[in-house]
Amino acid sequence: MRLEQLQAFLAVAETGSFQQATKQCQVTQSTISRQIQGLEAELGLPLFHRTSQAKLTVAGERFLPRARKICQEWQTAMTELTELLEGKQPELCVAAIHSISAQYLPPVLQQFCQDYPAVQLRVTSLGSDRALKVLRDGLVDMAIVMNNRFMTASPEMVVDLLFEESIEVLMSANHPLTHSEQVAWRALAHYPQVVFKDGYGMQRLVQEQFQRNALDYKPVVELNTLDGFRGMVRQGELIALLPQSALLEMQNDPTLAIRPTEEPTLKRQVVLVTTQDRLEIPPIQRFRQLVLEGVVKQLQQTALRGSPLSASTSGHP
Repeated sequence: MRLEQLQAFLAVAETGSFQQATKQCQVTQSTISRQIQGLEAELGLPLFHRTSQAKLTVAGERFLPRARKICQEWQTAMTELTELLEGKQPELCVAAIHSISAQYLPPVLQQFCQDYPAVQLRVTSLGSDRALKVLRDGLVDMAIVMNNRFMTASPEMVVDLLFEESIEVLMSANHPLTHSEQVAWRALAHYPQVVFKDGYGMQRLVQEQFQRNALDYKPVVELNTLDGFRGMVRQGELIALLPQSALLEMQNDPTLAIRPTEEPTLKRQVVLVTTQDRLEIPPIQRFRQLVLEGVVKQLQQTALRGSPLSASTSGHP
């Protein structure tokens, strides 16, 4: 069954004439007749009495509301897809790690809302692994996360590298490790750690580093907010390994200290991830552009203040 067969059937039913139906469908009468015959053959019943007027048979009467519903649904679907390509989507959903949400997204969100005031913007702070999962499940349109090649290395994924950053040690201002300009990994193994919850790429990254170096890993508290890390680390011997972007607001806190680690330095890549099909949609295209331009601009400003974060505009990590 084809759509043009249903449209021919409705045209004949509404006009009561095969000849009048040709004007409505803008095809020849032989084409209308062929489409109706093909539909009747597929259904196994005649739909019209072939008299001077094309009157519906019992089967035609029964089929008429169904045919109308199918064509209406098709028209609704076409209208929705046309509006989607024109940028008239009802909402845009983004999942982002906490440090990005706090440091880099506010000016991007403000500009996007000015560009697309009719699009409801929804931003959720999630751990990297969780954010990539909800992207793959179609629950969000875009994820801004720590890269996980096992979850982004598929043909439909589009991955833009935003920047690469080192992981550093956060501790209280009077912690014994503050005496070191660079903290040895073996020294870190002696202290209990505040760590991100399961589902956060940082937890996995830090744990793997300790395993590679055959060092004791002592997670004692799991958190998912930067304020929580700040508060817990002030309590004494607790330490936390955090990315530089998460530490920016803590640098001027006199109760806290930040130190780099000795080599090998642990680093992470922060990426923007979406899918090829979503980039066909104008609001998503625009949001991606704003993130790429906005993060690079802010990183340049940060670099002038002496931060070692490094931006990339190359596209794919």
